Amino acid sequence: MTDTETNPETETSIDAGTGTGAGADTTEAEIDPEQGATPVPIADPELSTDAVQRVESILEDGRLADGPEVRAFEEEFAAYCGTETGVATANGTTALHAALEAVGLEEGEAVITSPFSFVASANAIRLAGGKPVFADIDPETYTLDPADVERVLDERDDIVGILPVHLYGLPADMPALCDIAEAHDLFVIEDACQAHGAKIGGQRVGEFGDAACFSFYPTKNMTTGEGGMIVTDRDDIADRAASYVNHGRDMSGTGGYDHVDLGHNYRMTSVAAAIGRVQLERIAEFNRARRENAAFYDERLADLPLETPTEPTGSRHVYHQYTVRTDDRDALKETLSERDVGTGIYYETPIHRQPAYETVSTAAASLPAAERAGDEVLSLPVHPGLSERDRRTVVEAVRDHFTTQ
Repeated sequence: MTDTETNPETETSIDAGTGTGAGADTTEAEIDPEQGATPVPIADPELSTDAVQRVESILEDGRLADGPEVRAFEEEFAAYCGTETGVATANGTTALHAALEAVGLEEGEAVITSPFSFVASANAIRLAGGKPVFADIDPETYTLDPADVERVLDERDDIVGILPVHLYGLPADMPALCDIAEAHDLFVIEDACQAHGAKIGGQRVGEFGDAACFSFYPTKNMTTGEGGMIVTDRDDIADRAASYVNHGRDMSGTGGYDHVDLGHNYRMTSVAAAIGRVQLERIAEFNRARRENAAFYDERLADLPLETPTEPTGSRHVYHQYTVRTDDRDALKETLSERDVGTGIYYETPIHRQPAYETVSTAAASLPAAERAGDEVLSLPVHPGLSERDRRTVVEAVRDHFTTQ
């Protein structure tokens, strides 16, 4: 799951000041009732003055493309994830594509992935020459159902890998999926584009698979504007990925223009890396605020006829989205819109039902859990910039919808 997902998420502002942001609180004394309600956006990415200053220093230095700032960000983000190496990319989609190329996916080979994700996770498999094969999701976590992955493996003999998607900030069941992969000699690439800092049993996402991919799109838990990252403990994957994102260039350190394979220009800019380094310093703060906002909603929406997010025992959700589900979804969305509360539907049409996949032979006839989720899910604002008033506005709007019916 990566990159631009819906128009409401792209219509956001970036606050370069210090008046709002993670943990921001607006007390009742600060609210002017004559001003009326303030819109509550579904996302509101924040850049601090430190990030602005870091960017200014890059502009003054003049090394704008693939400079030392990028190398430093790669090292720091890999260390954060608990992995040996990071390879920075232009966005999350390019990270997924390059990682699949780096593990050696061959033309026509099949990879199991989720139908309930942003389309980039499946597109990357196709771009690398592979065939996405969809297994259904667990209806409570919205991530790949290991039992259905086993079903797919029983039916096919052309599967070479699994690409699980950590959705909404919640990790997929990586212990079970990695056990399956080991039993069938499959590679695992984690799509962690929505799950920066999420954990299972104290282990961060990114440490489970052969490689993992992250997105730094503005609505994600941390941002570089646009950007992505591959993390891995495998030197062979790191070397091939670093070459692939730089036109297939020989990255052995000779400094020449020898190109050992095909590749793309998927490089991250120094400006993006500079922003990323500052954002990484604040990721714990951002995730803490998201979890606090989620807990606020959990407590105040528990008695309503809708499902709130689950957090399985041992998992740590980082709430890229706070996603509820109800068979009254569309009416609830309209009510919230009337109250100037932004919402998002991720994802109304599962990938196997997308027009671009109508002729893909690997699309399943029916994946009921994914299809039902597409009819019922709705994401509420949970970003770190929410004030106390914002949170109460969201809760009151949701409660009013159900109590006035």
